[in-house]
Amino acid sequence: MDNVFAAGDRFLLSQARLLERRLFATIFLGQSGTHVIDALRGYQNDDGGFGHALEPDKRCPASLPIDVETAFQAMAAARATDEAMITRACDFLAAAAARAGGAGGAVPAAFDVIEQFPRAVHWTDWTYVPALNPTAGLAGLLYQFDFDHPWRAQATEYCWGQLATGGPPSDAHTLSEVMIFLAHVPDRDRADRHAREIAAHFADVAMLHLDPDAEGYGLTPLHLAPEPGSRWRSLFTDAEIDGHLSRLLKNQQEDGGWPITWEPPSQAAALEWRGIVTLQALRTLVSYGRIDPGV
Repeated sequence: MDNVFAAGDRFLLSQARLLERRLFATIFLGQSGTHVIDALRGYQNDDGGFGHALEPDKRCPASLPIDVETAFQAMAAARATDEAMITRACDFLAAAAARAGGAGGAVPAAFDVIEQFPRAVHWTDWTYVPALNPTAGLAGLLYQFDFDHPWRAQATEYCWGQLATGGPPSDAHTLSEVMIFLAHVPDRDRADRHAREIAAHFADVAMLHLDPDAEGYGLTPLHLAPEPGSRWRSLFTDAEIDGHLSRLLKNQQEDGGWPITWEPPSQAAALEWRGIVTLQALRTLVSYGRIDPGV
């Protein structure tokens, strides 16, 4: 087994939460994705949404749209879905959109309930505004699942409207959400046209690190094209992808995990995030053939 992979595996076994360990077993060991679904059940609330710090930077038990997206991302990684679980989550999103008011199907990332709990400093009032982040990503994941719900249609109308009038995304997180939407929405001509227009402005996107040696927090081309078959791989040159893969490989820490570049609200949150980014790093490096899982 490749030493990089083995060290990452050991880190996940010793430090990561159950969800990432179950995802590892599904992705690399061939175990059933139903175990990932079972791990997610503990995060779903009676209102259908997900909470309980599923996204670890706010330690809030209440349901939040960002936690719903984190749950959907886990299902996508496991290639496993649960119809009842998703239906309840979409019902929550529809209610969240109505609660936000005046923005069609758009939802905010969070609500002010997070102020009652420990949270990272970037989780503040800007996250209470309905926006493409996370609406576009949520809608895109539902298209990836081929899961229809009335809220998906409302969110899709909102996303197309914003893309037609709001210009290209100005920050990396909104960009990532939009590209998930554009990767999976059925209107391919329209989606591909928007993707090309957005790609022409990549250099202007805040927190998008096109330079693999850029310091500090940011997303990279590997977040938009995490595997060679990703729809948006063609938006980046081989040199760009190779440079970021080399940097990703170099960033592995002595304990086998990968670091984070922001300040989480607690030691527990830091370890949870390191488990998330370590699993993501292993998936990307294996998919591009940079490391061998040997399993």
